[in-house]
Amino acid sequence: MPVAQTVPKTDLDGRAEIESLVNTFYDRVRADEVLGHIFDEVAHTNWQAHLPKMYSFWETVIFRSGGFTGNPLAAHAKLVPLTDMGRDKFDHWLTLFRGTVDDLFEGEHAEHIKSCATDMANVIYSRINHVPDPRFDPANLTPEQRERYARYKSQPQTSTP
Repeated sequence: MPVAQTVPKTDLDGRAEIESLVNTFYDRVRADEVLGHIFDEVAHTNWQAHLPKMYSFWETVIFRSGGFTGNPLAAHAKLVPLTDMGRDKFDHWLTLFRGTVDDLFEGEHAEHIKSCATDMANVIYSRINHVPDPRFDPANLTPEQRERYARYKSQPQTSTP
């Protein structure tokens, strides 16, 4: 019986890979029972306009070359009165995003985009819900980070005129 050959994954190397990632990811989002209705029925996403913005956004994040303009925070904040925008929604979004990246790519840029997505989700979630950013919860600090933070807090604070 022949052995199936697997195609080695490449890294995100440019706009073409970003477009592939974004298209695959949002196909999954639209089909997702947790998130699909938020995009299609609550936000009424215009996909012809949204997808090119997301290509530019992620190209800007990863390669500093996408020319993205926009305000993701404001776009998400508009949804708060219309639907649940709780932590579970952002965690689910991250799971889908990371899974899509892992299914398609591997490498330095692939890892970086997942890290950036995590940071972005944490910032947007905390700002639109007016809660502390979970990255700065002392319970999430490593022992080394706790020690550094304790040293920082014990230093006399100086003010500048």
